[in-house]
Amino acid sequence: MSITCRSDIPSKADYYNLFQTTGWNSKGTWNADILYEAIKNSWHIVTLYDNEKLVASGRLVSDGYIQCFICEMIVLPEYQNRGIGKRIMNELLEHCKTNGIRWVQLACAKGKKEFYEKFGFQSRESDAPGMNLFL
Repeated sequence: MSITCRSDIPSKADYYNLFQTTGWNSKGTWNADILYEAIKNSWHIVTLYDNEKLVASGRLVSDGYIQCFICEMIVLPEYQNRGIGKRIMNELLEHCKTNGIRWVQLACAKGKKEFYEKFGFQSRESDAPGMNLFL
């Protein structure tokens, strides 16, 4: 296995296929065009390839000064538990540090909390929960 780390935007089809492995788009809310526009508007993206096959990705959305949000950490199921997610997180967090970003937020999928805690992430206090609205 020859995994390479890059920071370029993957092809529309490759990213769509990777995204579809998550189950996050089970209702077909986002098509390939929308997902591609979203990743093109990222502040920073990390992509991992096995030869030319896109196997993982993580991206940051940021104001570039104060805070950022880690979006769509995705590793193909057959590549999970090989340190690939850890590699992505290290790359993303290093990009934040290098650019002076100190407030990093994320929403994690069910069962993934412990993964992010290894990097120092903490759940918000119960009396200060986050909120969201999905339109």
